[in-house]
Amino acid sequence: MLRLSITGLTSPLLPTPAPAVRLRPRPLIRLRLSALAAGAASSLSPSARSLRLLEWGKVCEAVASFAGTAHGRDATKKQLWEVEDVSYEKSQRLLQETEAAVWLLDNAGGAMDFSGLDTVAIESAIHCVSGGAVIKGLEAVAVASLMLFAESLQVNIKAAMKLDEGSRSRLTTLTETILDAAINRSLVKSIQDIVDDDGSVKDTASPELRRHRERVQLLESRLYQLMDKLMRSADNEASLSEVCIVNGRCCIRTTGDKSSTFDGLLLSSGSDAGNMIEPIAAVLLNDELQESRALVAKAELDVLSKLTDKILLELDSIQSLLQETIRLDKVTARAKYSIAYDGTFPDLYLPNFENETVTSATSGSAKETFSTHPTKKAWKLYMPNAYHPLLLQKYQENLDSAKRDVASAAAEIRRRRIYGQDIAEDQLASVLDSMKLRVSQLEKDQPVPVDFMIAEETTVLVITGPNTGGKTISLKTVGLASLMAKIGLYILASEPVKIPWFNAVYADIGDEQSLTQSLSTFSGHLKQIGAIRAESTSESLVLLDEVGAGTNPLEGAALGMSLLESFAEVGSFLTLATTHHGELKTLKYSNNSFENACVEFDEENLKPTFKILWGIPGRSNAINIAERLGLPSDIVESSRRLLGTAGAEINALIMDMERFKQDYQQDLQKAQHLLMQSKELHNNLELAQRKILDHTSAQRKRKARVISEYAVMARSIIRKKFQQFQESAIAERVKEEKAADNAKSERVKDHMPTSTAAMGKAHNTDTNLATAADDGKGYMGNSFVFVLVLTFTF
Repeated sequence: MLRLSITGLTSPLLPTPAPAVRLRPRPLIRLRLSALAAGAASSLSPSARSLRLLEWGKVCEAVASFAGTAHGRDATKKQLWEVEDVSYEKSQRLLQETEAAVWLLDNAGGAMDFSGLDTVAIESAIHCVSGGAVIKGLEAVAVASLMLFAESLQVNIKAAMKLDEGSRSRLTTLTETILDAAINRSLVKSIQDIVDDDGSVKDTASPELRRHRERVQLLESRLYQLMDKLMRSADNEASLSEVCIVNGRCCIRTTGDKSSTFDGLLLSSGSDAGNMIEPIAAVLLNDELQESRALVAKAELDVLSKLTDKILLELDSIQSLLQETIRLDKVTARAKYSIAYDGTFPDLYLPNFENETVTSATSGSAKETFSTHPTKKAWKLYMPNAYHPLLLQKYQENLDSAKRDVASAAAEIRRRRIYGQDIAEDQLASVLDSMKLRVSQLEKDQPVPVDFMIAEETTVLVITGPNTGGKTISLKTVGLASLMAKIGLYILASEPVKIPWFNAVYADIGDEQSLTQSLSTFSGHLKQIGAIRAESTSESLVLLDEVGAGTNPLEGAALGMSLLESFAEVGSFLTLATTHHGELKTLKYSNNSFENACVEFDEENLKPTFKILWGIPGRSNAINIAERLGLPSDIVESSRRLLGTAGAEINALIMDMERFKQDYQQDLQKAQHLLMQSKELHNNLELAQRKILDHTSAQRKRKARVISEYAVMARSIIRKKFQQFQESAIAERVKEEKAADNAKSERVKDHMPTSTAAMGKAHNTDTNLATAADDGKGYMGNSFVFVLVLTFTF
């Protein structure tokens, strides 16, 4: 039996690839990077540092993951990182593009899938052709795929436009360039005729290529037959031989102590690998095979060279098509991200400070949505049920992973049962139940959305509350939502959403301690806030976490009050700050531009609810929590005496405000629920009324149709009966006339005296016939009268 072992380079049936290169592993160098990272972070601008603190890079990665091509992902991340340089007009254009892409995904979703395009190969093809090199087969296939995809996209976009006449204006900005692109079908056909889907050149590409490939196959067959014959004719059973390939030449490898029985050239020898021998009889065939392979390679190169010349003529259009496809992939990634997390189109507006009004310039759908909100209050920022995008993404990933685990476990159990494998039913069932329990638990523990309702006159919002209550997450949610709206993404909140356009978002969140610059936490915060104060404008958003913290509480509170008043007077358009200082709660009463809010705390379960209570300053829960945790009563009472009655009265007042606020929210939710029920009942009533009207109209039409059918049947029956009567009357008359003629002829034969009587009888017969005819006419008239009466009766 012939045994083939490819120990050299390749099989002679395939082109010889480049030899594999083994890379030497580079040694790992461990460096202490903390000081370098701190120095790099300190050199960032306040806005760039704010993007890092808000974890904007993770949002960019999440959005880019929805792009279908490698270049689309890179372009998406690059565009999102340029959020600081986006103008208001560009933000509006980006939002309109995203809205158009969302509409296309709803109406032509399959056409917007770019994952089948190899943009890396297309770019490589463009570089090869423009640099004078010959294009590769896979690169040509990628170019053809791009052109076919663009053509299919044009057809689907035009078909989607026909579904809605008003969509043409909405899609013009997004699809105008791709619809105007001219696709060269002859070039696509040339590529398909020359190159196969796997990138190999087809035999039918040229007659020379077919002839040379057939010659290669013939030589390979003759070589293998020769090798098989040589090994079969060897009588040395102690040695083992097999065919192998060395540098593209067929050889025989022998192992054993005895020499081979055929003459050949010893190419290499070794105790372990054996002897590589090229038989003398195969030398000429190997030489001829190498020449034929070279001719095949030359013929392939000639074919691809001619194809390169054709592509060169369309190089500009291909490059433009690639750029437009990457742009559409980038827009589609924003749209898919917005759809995946159930985002809302934001009403993005630009503040107009000269007239002290708010200017809004968004699409009509968004403005109509916001106008339907029941409240008439003017909001500076309105985001109901807003989610932090990274928290929502992490939750969705965990839930999807848990569901996949459940599906995999169930499939494994089914597989084992089908193949009859031994399975521990109880153990697998318990594992599956625990997985399902985890899924149900994750579905219950959804991220808690936060309502943001900041009045139009508010400039500074102060949020108080306990640690781990969600204050910092709330700041980051507002900051990320502002950046997302600015760059053309939907906001992860319920409808409607109204949010200002900010020229920059500045944040001071977390620990700004710097060992390299000898800065403490307090000093680091002050340096960052000072830089923010210097760069913020009347169109900026400022987020300050734990303002005034890290130093003496009295000094920190005084400094925090001064900073917030400074931002309110000549600073940002909107400032959100969190604090534990009770003195900052009184800022609302000294200036109408200040507003208080607090994070709700569940004293029964001793944990925060992650909800914000608007218009209510936070209160201290430390003494109450200590009492509930079992601290001795004398210590608790002593703490309350040291706090004083004023503090207790303030806490009691705040508790009443919280209770009233909660009652108001409950009543508001109940009213909204009743309003929704009344609207639903009203819609159901209107639907029932329309059904009744439609049923009544249908019944009338049915009765009219039945009456008409019966009238037609009656007329048909009457006409048929009349024709039958008329035919019978005529037949009777003919019969009587014949009988009269017969009687007359008989009377002529009789005597003359009886002629007079016969003539009288004939006269009577004629008279009877006339009378019968008159009776028939009368019946016919009566029939017509009956038809008329029947018709009018129906």
